[in-house]
Amino acid sequence: MKFKAFLTDHGVNLLEKRFLQALDKMGKVCHLYLTRDHAIFLHNLLNGDGIQSIAQFRKEALFEDYRISSQNDDRIAFTIDLSLLHRALRSIVTIYTEFGGSHSSDAGSPTLNRLQIKLVKKLPPHSQQPMPFLTFETKGYKSAVIQDVPISKPLSRSDVLELQAALDMAQDLPRTLVQVPDMNQLQNFVDRMKHVGDVLSVSISRYGDLHLQISTSLITLGAEFRKLLVIGEQAQVPAGDDNLSAQSRTRRAIERGDAMSVQVSVKHFFKSLQCHLAKPDCAFYGIGQQGSCLTVVFQFFVPGTRQTDKSISLHCRLPVLDPGTN
Repeated sequence: MKFKAFLTDHGVNLLEKRFLQALDKMGKVCHLYLTRDHAIFLHNLLNGDGIQSIAQFRKEALFEDYRISSQNDDRIAFTIDLSLLHRALRSIVTIYTEFGGSHSSDAGSPTLNRLQIKLVKKLPPHSQQPMPFLTFETKGYKSAVIQDVPISKPLSRSDVLELQAALDMAQDLPRTLVQVPDMNQLQNFVDRMKHVGDVLSVSISRYGDLHLQISTSLITLGAEFRKLLVIGEQAQVPAGDDNLSAQSRTRRAIERGDAMSVQVSVKHFFKSLQCHLAKPDCAFYGIGQQGSCLTVVFQFFVPGTRQTDKSISLHCRLPVLDPGTN
């Protein structure tokens, strides 16, 4: 199997300045799944523990001269330590920037400095067994600098098929999604909440309401975001509901079948908010069918527009807790 490509400046910026630090907050180790058209970072899709996060990039968003081949339908997957990947990329980018632009060779022709990424096998020091690495290489006028990131042995054909099946299943979106345009409000609220208790109740209605509540034997703390943009199944707010308290309104919506409620870990919810480091423009929240999970979809706009950047996607699925957990 072979993989080789050149990172574009835009791709370097996306990974080094935004996504790697956000994904590292989800979990130190993830799968990197490379296909003919996409590079995908996946957390917890195979073990089912903790938050599942999926960051998917079209190859053009990160790379140029993208080449991949394997006997598994040109698909390669392996696990990688995100902190090591981020550190190596940051280090090589510093040198890449110092080399900068293009340089004239001895013959007088310009030598363009490019940042290459590829899969290699190398013999580590004090080892007799070659090991796989994801390698960054940048070439200057008279020197080349290489950064190696150790990776797992690439997944077998059956494991890749299992990963692809889990990815396909994780792409199912809730029937109702509500948009939260200001992530800072949520962040500030959860910053206060995380010191109160461990379990967060999340209710989402087809009217565009998002209700959060944390309760202990001593205190109940809640927040409500109303009249949010709804994507998918929606409904009109019944007459008279505006005069009710948030809790009563939510309870009635659930009884009518116009809302769903789940309980999630405060720690998981807080962790999912760390995706703001990837600089999304807004987020959508929804509850899976039969209350299977809480889904957060982050949206990115093409710079300078309000159009969705379809070359990038990021979403998380938070596992729900047993209602008796508290």
